[in-house]
Amino acid sequence: MIPTNVKRPRNVDWKRAAAILYGDWGTSKAYVIGLAFAVAGYSSFWLIAPMCVLTALVGANYIVICRLYPDGGGVYASVRHRSEVISIVGAFLLIADYLVTAAISALSAFQYLGVPHPEKFAAFSILVIGLLNLLGPRHTGGLAFLISVPTVVVVIALGAFSIPHLGFAWNNLQPLHGSFGQNWAAFVGIVLALSGVEAIANATGVMKLDPGSTDANPRVTKTSTPAILIVMMEVCVFTALLGLAMHALPGLTVANGDVNAPGAEGVRDYMLRYMGQIFVGGTLGHAFGLVISIVFGLLLLSAVNTAIVDLITIQFLMSRDREIPKVFQQLNRWGVPGFAMVLATVVPMLLVLLVKDMAGLADLYAVGVVGAIATNLGASSTDRKLSIKAWERALMFGTFVVMAAIEMSLLIDKPNARYFAVTILAVGLILRGLVHERRMKKEARKAFGVAPEQLAIDLARPKTEAFASADSESLLCAIRSAGRTLDFALRETERLNARLYVLFVREQPFMTEQDVGRKWQEDTEASEIFAEAKRKAENITPLFCYAVSPSAAETIVDVAATLGVSRVILGAPQRHALMHLLRGNVIREVSDLLPEEIDLLVYA
Repeated sequence: MIPTNVKRPRNVDWKRAAAILYGDWGTSKAYVIGLAFAVAGYSSFWLIAPMCVLTALVGANYIVICRLYPDGGGVYASVRHRSEVISIVGAFLLIADYLVTAAISALSAFQYLGVPHPEKFAAFSILVIGLLNLLGPRHTGGLAFLISVPTVVVVIALGAFSIPHLGFAWNNLQPLHGSFGQNWAAFVGIVLALSGVEAIANATGVMKLDPGSTDANPRVTKTSTPAILIVMMEVCVFTALLGLAMHALPGLTVANGDVNAPGAEGVRDYMLRYMGQIFVGGTLGHAFGLVISIVFGLLLLSAVNTAIVDLITIQFLMSRDREIPKVFQQLNRWGVPGFAMVLATVVPMLLVLLVKDMAGLADLYAVGVVGAIATNLGASSTDRKLSIKAWERALMFGTFVVMAAIEMSLLIDKPNARYFAVTILAVGLILRGLVHERRMKKEARKAFGVAPEQLAIDLARPKTEAFASADSESLLCAIRSAGRTLDFALRETERLNARLYVLFVREQPFMTEQDVGRKWQEDTEASEIFAEAKRKAENITPLFCYAVSPSAAETIVDVAATLGVSRVILGAPQRHALMHLLRGNVIREVSDLLPEEIDLLVYA
């Protein structure tokens, strides 16, 4: 990665890390069990069991990845040293997945709670969670921990009530029907809620360091390993337990992709609540079912938080590596990239308001995260430079093969998810290309920054005169008109007995070879301004510079450094606020780029 002094604070302990992961993995029980029954009926346990095994395999591999990458082990960071292009593709696949995860989790939470217009409640909840993330992952991780505790208690209680019914459930269990291809498609359809493991891998950069380790040589295994192990064991054990216990429910039927029960229709999306009502029974059963609805609704909102946290982290890492604009790594007082938080919040809000339907959002799901996990595992398992034991490498590669097969099936069976992921990827790659193009132009200008004429600068006076009296102080005044800023520069020059360079930059986004060689005499506006400046300079002989450039700020800094001036004088901008937003603030950009030995004066 490119070295940087911008770092986020390491303040997430294992409990908060586990809560963030549980917010995604733990939600799978809320809908995967019912979904499995909808596709396989009373043989669905034979799909749920291998899904739990796959979850355990992925978790075990990511314990290794978190050990190897203590500054961020998500697909973007871990693959980057192998291939920048593959890491970018993986990052945008994850971004596509987390955008849908945030939207679908919020909508599912309020549909689970049965409120009217759930999409409006969902959008508002995403906004609130995004604002809470301005306080940093430690605070939102603590909130996730508070939500996860009652959820675990309820899950344990439901598991305890289910144990007496396991014998009846086993008797009702049927073998899988259909061909291998049909059963494989059904299995792929319930492999959901794996994205949390990428979230915790990306979050290693904000985890507390192990005792004895330092920022220069970080280790976070004592935070990441227990977080993944505890959540993985809970999810796998209780999903399998409750998936088997579901078969003890009598009279369940599948109709049009949903599941109906005696006296209740459409229980697929609230199967756990229905199980609690039946296994406990009576009035207490209805009360227990209500408690299940509330805690899982809150857990689904915690999954929204997990998605937003990871979206913020990915954007920060990409900005740190100069793949996207540096505004995405500007931190607030709590160490959170504010602009990254805005995008991570606004886009899921728009998705949930525009789609408004669980089926529509679910149709966009899973392609991104499965592809990202497969890429991460494949690249890490084949990297011989990493310190991985032989059995760990073999396990990781085997898991990669399975995840790659699942990804291929998803790409074929879910065209809408494919289109959505490809769209996000295309937009991301275009933006990355624009950022790289601008950086290449900047580096090209710096590479040839040894003389003013090589910067496409045209001195309006002979060069020998321009560089005369080298021992005297020099000022550079960049102007767009011969107004009060120029008057101030002339007074300062006379007061200091200095040399004055007057620079006019013709800012032009796209340049041709003719633009590079253009002279100030060919620019009517520049000619008029230079003539007026010469008239005002009674006792001074200013030296006029002219440039055509796609970036006025970068050209001002390049000219100032090349001419060796001690001060740069700029006028306060007069543009409309909207123009500041669209074109940027030249003063701020110059201030960020200007060497420390050159002072910046802004005349207002």
